[in-house]
Amino acid sequence: MSKVYVIHENSEWTVHLTRRLEELGIPFEEWHLDEGTVDLSSIPPEGIYYSRMSASSHTRDHRYAPEFTLQVLAWLEAHGRTVFNGTRALQLEVSKVQQYLELNKYGVQTPRTIAAVGKENILKAAKSFEGKPFITKHNRAGKGLGVQLFQTFGSLKAYVEGPAFEEPVDGITLIQEYIQAPESFITRCEFVGGKFVYAVKVDTSEGFELCPADACQIGDLFCPVGEEVEEKPKFQILEGFYDPILAKYEQVLAGNNVKVAGIEFIRNQDGEIFTYDINTNTNYNSDAEAKAGKYGMLELAKYLKTALEQSVNAVGV
Repeated sequence: MSKVYVIHENSEWTVHLTRRLEELGIPFEEWHLDEGTVDLSSIPPEGIYYSRMSASSHTRDHRYAPEFTLQVLAWLEAHGRTVFNGTRALQLEVSKVQQYLELNKYGVQTPRTIAAVGKENILKAAKSFEGKPFITKHNRAGKGLGVQLFQTFGSLKAYVEGPAFEEPVDGITLIQEYIQAPESFITRCEFVGGKFVYAVKVDTSEGFELCPADACQIGDLFCPVGEEVEEKPKFQILEGFYDPILAKYEQVLAGNNVKVAGIEFIRNQDGEIFTYDINTNTNYNSDAEAKAGKYGMLELAKYLKTALEQSVNAVGV
């Protein structure tokens, strides 16, 4: 029997989807690929496949899950299986450099960024931002990990040469211009089937932990857009949101065969949009969704159900 195969490495981030699949009566099976084997001479089961592999898997002791998953996805695609968020999506998930290059290709503005390997090169790159604040982040991160704000070159030098320096898992540190926003929030646009579903306003006043999943808790990190003390929901779905940038985002996703994603942007003092993240393992915040009456995982489950039905009808199973 054909079914939906959900590929992932973190059950806490997947249970909300599997519950929706059960609710809609969709047959499914989870492939937890933190480790395993793949016989290249074997033939994958019939069905459709959806990958939720995460760039932050190494923070859960699943260091090689993305590398292994990339091989499994290639195997599935080689056999003509329907794969949502396949090899290309995973390549983008684990590389902000590749994300920015693709965004720029489609006319989407990103913050000025330099990729560097080695502490000396990090410092060298930072000198070109002299006189202006800048941030560092990991090329492969997830959840806002590794984000730091620096006002001066000296403060970066002390950090890089000190015991608190955090080495990126892939060795690549990004030095990026700091986008000063008038208010402490960013906007995350959610897409299912490559089409816009809703936008969520994310309060960053208490840190740069932007993962909306209920299970996400990594403590306070650097907030890139200032400070506020007013208490308010961290995630708020924006009713009736529209911006011309959405059309470009959909072009980026279509051009890279990405069906499910959350894309984040920030506006500067002049209202210009700077896009800085494509999350192909996007999560949704249950409180914000309940208040707005919109449910990302339900929309995704419906999309997978339709895809499975079409696949079954096509092969006559």
